[in-house]
Amino acid sequence: MATNGIDKSSIEHDAHHISNGNVKVNNWDAPGPAAFDFRSDVVTTPTSRMLTAIASTTLLDDVFQDDPTTNGLESFIADLTNKEAALFVLSGTMGNQVALRTHLQGPPHSVLTDHRSHIIQWEAGGVSSLCGAMVKPVVPANGRYLTLDDIQRNAIISDDIHSCPTRVISLENTLNGIVTPLAEMQKIGAWAREKGILLHLDGARLWEAVAAGAGELKAYCDCFDSVSLCFSKGLGSPIGSILIGTKKFRERARWIRKSIGGGLRQAGVVTAAARIAVEETFLGGKLKASHVMARRIADLWTGLGGKTTNPVETNMVWFDLEAAGVSVEEFIALGEKAGLRLLGGRLVVHYQIGDEAVRRLEKLMRAVLKGEKLDGQVEHDPEKLVINVE
Repeated sequence: MATNGIDKSSIEHDAHHISNGNVKVNNWDAPGPAAFDFRSDVVTTPTSRMLTAIASTTLLDDVFQDDPTTNGLESFIADLTNKEAALFVLSGTMGNQVALRTHLQGPPHSVLTDHRSHIIQWEAGGVSSLCGAMVKPVVPANGRYLTLDDIQRNAIISDDIHSCPTRVISLENTLNGIVTPLAEMQKIGAWAREKGILLHLDGARLWEAVAAGAGELKAYCDCFDSVSLCFSKGLGSPIGSILIGTKKFRERARWIRKSIGGGLRQAGVVTAAARIAVEETFLGGKLKASHVMARRIADLWTGLGGKTTNPVETNMVWFDLEAAGVSVEEFIALGEKAGLRLLGGRLVVHYQIGDEAVRRLEKLMRAVLKGEKLDGQVEHDPEKLVINVE
């Protein structure tokens, strides 16, 4: 049986061989377990179009900059964002750290960022260990996103030798599913440039802000000296992110990427899938449907008397479990019983979540908020958790 020209029987044979029979082959035609997984949008699985692209990609060396598929992806994203150049990286963390190291030429220097940002919470202290920089975490006064007023009150622009000057402002959009308005980012960008401070955007989920109608991708990217964009979260590519900026920025970033082991040989194997992810999921309009589903889930929860801790602006729903009288551990265990994967009160709705998952989630809500019995134990067998999502 073939899928888009790919012989599935051969794939199954090879998968069985290389795994000693312990790993089942993935189903590239459907999301499988991802259709019931609310833990994060990183669980999205590649599609059959991506498999076809991988199988037919070019296999030339990216360190020599010879690979047409990788060069093509970088040019495509540069054009899409109206930037001079782009550089493929293996992950969002690598992208952020390479960008910051590229901008930060030498101490003393500090990075101003939201206290909840990925570069503080989830990147193993890379800003200090790789860049030798102090991080200035800022709590947004509005409780949602940093404003120019927040930046001005916390940026260090003094020549006082006791201070560590702000050299980079690193923002994140979206952050916890919340959109920073384009107008606010434009104000921050104008002020930072006036003060000679560089700006980086962790735009791993910037696709979501654009899909929500908050602004054009090019307009957001124009506010920043560098932006990292993720292919493997909501877009569904198996791996990778990309950095965008000037040609001069790319030249130095490529050097930094190499120094931390990010140089790739036959990079087309991963960049081919990334190109399809952008075309199929972002440009194909699939993200908007996940926002509609997120609002539907929030409405079900609040309609049953539940409370949320954040508004739903994109693809994240935040249940107030404390107000519901249930612990994170209990909620996760109930999710397992319902055949759902959860991490707590944050539910990330990606485009591969199916209607059946929402039906199961509603039963879980009723068990938590109304005391209704949640019957049965639903399996997590990948062969059985298959729902086709158009």
